[in-house]
Amino acid sequence: MASNSASTVALIPFPFETKLNAVTDDYEVGNEALGVGVNGKVLTCFHRQRVQKCALKIIRDSAKARQEVILHKKASTYPNIVRVLDIYENEHSDHRCLFIVMECMEGGELFDRIKDIGHENSFSEHQAAGIMRSICKAVSHLHSMNVAHRDLKLENLLFTSNEEDAELKLTDFGFAKECSDSTKDLTTPCYSPYYVAPEVLSKSSYDKACDIWSLGVIMYILLCGYPPFCSNHSLPISPGMETKICTGDYQFPEEDWYMVSDEAKNLIQAMLTVEPEKRPNIETILKNSWLSEFTTHVPKTPLDTPRVLMDKLQKWDNVETSICETNKYNGMPSDEEINISTSNNAIWQRRQKQQKNNNKE
Repeated sequence: MASNSASTVALIPFPFETKLNAVTDDYEVGNEALGVGVNGKVLTCFHRQRVQKCALKIIRDSAKARQEVILHKKASTYPNIVRVLDIYENEHSDHRCLFIVMECMEGGELFDRIKDIGHENSFSEHQAAGIMRSICKAVSHLHSMNVAHRDLKLENLLFTSNEEDAELKLTDFGFAKECSDSTKDLTTPCYSPYYVAPEVLSKSSYDKACDIWSLGVIMYILLCGYPPFCSNHSLPISPGMETKICTGDYQFPEEDWYMVSDEAKNLIQAMLTVEPEKRPNIETILKNSWLSEFTTHVPKTPLDTPRVLMDKLQKWDNVETSICETNKYNGMPSDEEINISTSNNAIWQRRQKQQKNNNKE
């Protein structure tokens, strides 16, 4: 598996040590798939000497892949970001690949944790505030490095274990990119549906304020169980949904939000401000009392989030499918305008079938 051939494409060297021996010299690679990121799948592996269970992400070597690895490695010393342990440059299936060994997040996705909470205990606004604070601290670290993550979503937030006090960490840097603090120098429309900021959809240049919008979407979902903007058609983002995102047209339905504090709603509204220059930066958000004083300030009001997530599980399966569909196209290694194809969209096919059945009735 170790690389014996030089790449025909000149790639920037890594600013830190990588390993050229075969990853299988040091790790036993399992067949269990832990997940799929923007640029590659994630498998389990075990360190042969330490007998330590880890996660192994395999991505084809390229300038874009190296950008992901470099930014993740630099950021991973922070407690709320998944730690990168080793990086190997190996050959795999006749391609030069990067093998990224990371800590194994045994607790799984935030999305699944909230659903599971509903089976045994209630999920409260107080817990939601604690979760948001952990996410915002990770984003704060990235923004202090002048890095935009550009793919903040529930699926990229993982727990270290199944314990109640497990740490929540951010992963998947496939869309992450360095950006200036003074100019809007991001142009590629990298995003996941439902979390995308209006300026990214407008195909204009943008900056790390796009992450603040995504945080607002995550907080909205945590407090009610569904996203503020939804597609009613087969496209990952329908024209109507795009219009609502670009105009900030969303609601706090009374039947779902009557138990949520006004302070939480106000913070969401600030983060979901259409004009990126008017959104608070991450440091201002962290100073908000709903986050900074959540241990004593935020009520432990039970929320319907777990029940809603379970009731709308089929719809969320559709959401996840459309996210995968969009990521497949957005993950292309170019800065050209990206069109989201629907020719092989599982949601589109399912809804076409449903429409045919409805027409027969």
